[in-house]
Amino acid sequence: MMLMQFGPLSGLPPMDTWPAEDVSAHIQFMHDTNKTLTEAGEFVDAQGLADPGQAKIVRAGADGKPVITDGVFPETKEFLVGYWIIDVESPERAVELAAYVSAAPGPGGRPLNMPIEVRQVMSVETGEL
Repeated sequence: MMLMQFGPLSGLPPMDTWPAEDVSAHIQFMHDTNKTLTEAGEFVDAQGLADPGQAKIVRAGADGKPVITDGVFPETKEFLVGYWIIDVESPERAVELAAYVSAAPGPGGRPLNMPIEVRQVMSVETGEL
């Protein structure tokens, strides 16, 4: 899984401050990446996530009913803005793809070099549950 992080500590300008043509170029890059991964048989899923201001943190209360609080707070830490689930032959290929996605175009077409976290999705063999 490749996780795209964003936030004040990333040093990247917020997307809502970019010129419209730069936002369009960035989104087109993501669409093109998904198409390339699909054609290579490596694409499983990819999603962008809503602004963290819309997030809710849910915990079970003492009576088991949900207790909902606001969160994630982007001014204090990095937050997840999107992800890809990929099916690749090796960890090296996952790292190669993460570096490619990291260089997505930003303002002025310059590579963002945004942090992409790479983590294996754990699975359980059939019959182990």
